[in-house]
Amino acid sequence: MRTESNSPVPGGPSAVGREGRQAATIYDVAKLAGVNASTVSRALSQPGRISAKTDKKVQDAVKALNYRVNPVARALPTGRTKTIGLLVADITNPVFFDIARGAERAAATRDYTLVLAESAESPETELLAAQRLLAVADGVVLATSRLSDDQIRQLSQSKPVVVINREVADVPSVMADIETGISQAVRHLFMLAHKSVAYVAGPERSWMSRRRWEIINDRCNWSNISAVPIGGSAPTVEGGRKAAMKVLESGATAVIAYNDLVAIGLMQEMVGGGKDVPDDISIIGFDNIFGSDFTTPPLTTISSPLAEMGASAIELVLRAVGATEGAGDIGDLATELLIRGSTGKVRIPPR
Repeated sequence: MRTESNSPVPGGPSAVGREGRQAATIYDVAKLAGVNASTVSRALSQPGRISAKTDKKVQDAVKALNYRVNPVARALPTGRTKTIGLLVADITNPVFFDIARGAERAAATRDYTLVLAESAESPETELLAAQRLLAVADGVVLATSRLSDDQIRQLSQSKPVVVINREVADVPSVMADIETGISQAVRHLFMLAHKSVAYVAGPERSWMSRRRWEIINDRCNWSNISAVPIGGSAPTVEGGRKAAMKVLESGATAVIAYNDLVAIGLMQEMVGGGKDVPDDISIIGFDNIFGSDFTTPPLTTISSPLAEMGASAIELVLRAVGATEGAGDIGDLATELLIRGSTGKVRIPPR
């Protein structure tokens, strides 16, 4: 007896359901709809090439039989797998939870599957992972990439590549408007009478960390505030703990951290060492991750539209492969300062 796959490719292995029943094949769909298997294939991969009446017959049959398309087989005639890769630096960082959530929802609305990979903050691992994803996906999103501009451009020569929190010439990008959020943060500290602000930087290869420092330094100079760079730390709670002593030694009365995890680590180490936050030192994080308001005191942070950034990156990939219409870049997405309990007025020492 011939076995048939649930795809336009005859002779392949058939799928079997949990209850031992053989899954519906494309031939089953064709028989129920009263059309040829090739018509079913066109209806599922290129619906615009058949009449609305025929398309409805096919879709009704697909629904009735609970037919599932084999994505590998579907890629044969179209050249598309309907998958998009998302490569993140650290899967344990809550920043990427929201980016991935936004990306997944945007992909699903277009019947695309999101494939997630991690680089563990390693450029070498990231390059290999990106190459593997590009071999099987229609496009790839690089979130906070640690690769060089040339490496990213080279990757984009084969298939669409979109970067998040990074600017690379000739490569589509999704950026947050960090200038607005940082300007609000520096002004907030200025109004609290702070005269010296430390910036605890992120990884040395982080483009975004360098960009944030440039803006912080510029806004502090404009406000007649001394800006002190301290870095680069791991973008983790432990990285923040390790940077705490350097912050105290700098004499700064306030600190802006590369991200919320670093800010939380700073707070833990300083409070554990007998310092009061915000009376002895004010702390501001970046991104407004889940849990940033669970700290004691709640963390003041610059909120980033992480889920929206993930969704926007998927939209750019879909445009590049012709799955959606649209042209031009997506404008920088808004950030804002969320004032909580970790910032306060400078304590004036008793005379």
